[in-house]
Amino acid sequence: MNESEIRHHLLSWRVPDGGLLFPKAALLEHIHYQNSTWLIVVHDSLALGCPDHQAKIQQHVAECLKKISLNQPHRVIFTAERSAPALPPLPVSKPSTAAGQMSGAVIPPIGGIKKIIAVASGKGGVGKSTVATNLALAFVGLGLRVGILDADIYGPSQPTMLGISGQKPIVQENKKFSPPSAYGLACMSMGFLLDTQAPLIWRGPMVMGAIQQLLHDVDWGVRDVLVVDLPPGTGDAQLTLVQKVPLAGAVIVSTPQDIALLDARKGLNMFRKVGVPILGLIENMSYFICPHCGQQSDIFSHGGVAAEAKKMETDLLGSIPLELSLRQASDAGKPLVITHPQHAISQTFLHIARNIWHKIA
Repeated sequence: MNESEIRHHLLSWRVPDGGLLFPKAALLEHIHYQNSTWLIVVHDSLALGCPDHQAKIQQHVAECLKKISLNQPHRVIFTAERSAPALPPLPVSKPSTAAGQMSGAVIPPIGGIKKIIAVASGKGGVGKSTVATNLALAFVGLGLRVGILDADIYGPSQPTMLGISGQKPIVQENKKFSPPSAYGLACMSMGFLLDTQAPLIWRGPMVMGAIQQLLHDVDWGVRDVLVVDLPPGTGDAQLTLVQKVPLAGAVIVSTPQDIALLDARKGLNMFRKVGVPILGLIENMSYFICPHCGQQSDIFSHGGVAAEAKKMETDLLGSIPLELSLRQASDAGKPLVITHPQHAISQTFLHIARNIWHKIA
């Protein structure tokens, strides 16, 4: 069964009161088969911020697909031109002074992108990219139009985590890249353009130029949020971002042990020094629950990020446990927020995304 056949059946499906499930064909925005899952994008502003309405649509879609014997997994994604009713309205983007901020210069906005947030960490190995992927998809779950920029030039991982590592961006007539997408999320990464098996030996100016090109030479379309997955540390990539991009804020990811918190503190202070708002901290690998006995083990300590957030007078956005399913989903290119949206970790990411959106909208 192909996309056209599924679309025909869904557009013909009637709900119990006799009406059509999708009275207008435009409501059924897109159907796509990807990574063994049918993605059904529904363009319905009434569903945004209304879980009951979303649940009814999902139920009717499931009934229709079952009726036509579609046995592959499916996922319904809701989107619309306006923000969810439960969330603050989108303001008009204004030029930011954050770091042109360091020089006092005004940073012009990037066309079509309303809010840009950086996801950063002081050191590698704390699961920042996994957090960035699932956070971006949680924004999609809120009905927002979202992109993710993989700014980790030396170790791009977003193509793998989104299951699109074999894809290539399309070069348009205006010489801009059209970014690949997965699960309703547009993604741009050097991982699409370079041999990921070969070492990348670039000096600072080349790194800074590449990041600017990924930002400005990509046709992002209209995006409510662009999530930037920064490389760890406080080097050239971070400097380029805060100087050239009007950031709405930064999210710092850290594990709870002292050695990671030392570097997280440096990253937080860097953003503050250049005038970028800190949206909060996320404690990753917060604890481990044994799947056999159910006992909690604090492998990397526990609660250190919460204590640091209090000390630095910022928010703890959430705590993500060390969980096998989260790692497996990321390695397989099927993020947990998509494959298991009701999982406790997925719900935590959704809560974090909603909290951040309230801060920046």
